[in-house]
Amino acid sequence: MIFARRAWVVVWKDLLVERRSKETLNALFFFSLLLLFVFQFALGPARERLAATLPGLLWLGFILAGLLGLGRTFVLERENDCWEGLLLAPGDKSAIYVGKLAGNLLLMLVVEAMLLALFVIFFNIEIAAALPGLALVVLLGTVGFAAVGTLFAAMTAQVRARELLFPVLLLPVQVPVLLGAVKATEAVLLGEPLGAVAHWLKLLAAADVIYVAAGVLTFDFLLES
Repeated sequence: MIFARRAWVVVWKDLLVERRSKETLNALFFFSLLLLFVFQFALGPARERLAATLPGLLWLGFILAGLLGLGRTFVLERENDCWEGLLLAPGDKSAIYVGKLAGNLLLMLVVEAMLLALFVIFFNIEIAAALPGLALVVLLGTVGFAAVGTLFAAMTAQVRARELLFPVLLLPVQVPVLLGAVKATEAVLLGEPLGAVAHWLKLLAAADVIYVAAGVLTFDFLLES
């Protein structure tokens, strides 16, 4: 109960700050709009090209928006001189990781929902039938991405070149998640049942478990190093 309470305090604090400032959400929303304009000009009106590239473009948008959001996970603590207080917080510090992960996950899912809605509007695509399966794939892919991103954000929080180092560290580790997510998204959008992509879903679920467990087990050591 104490662990869950500590994690909830971190989540509530981050969500309250974001609700008041809306800084991250606004930045990611306009960034998503810019991405869609670029994709629209690159693809043109050809529906065949869109059908072939949509899963990759969708996850490219998710990843680029996620990099911007996850990279700011511990920025407020640094800018407001709260980093030392975070290090001196009593109790299991992995609760901080779980709280930050939950907050990042909620924020990313909101941004991804907005981005998906904008894709539907901009490219006039029909995804209603595939939405339940697509939601499951996006959730599994986002958990793995947010788990590693939150851990690496803490690792690079005090590095001067963190904006450059963060994606360099994060993206290679995300290859299994990205591969499984894009392949599963492609199959779901083509109307295939979830049973046909069970192997990709198992890969995503296994990666999620490994990444979250690694974050929980190593976060305390990471803060002290």
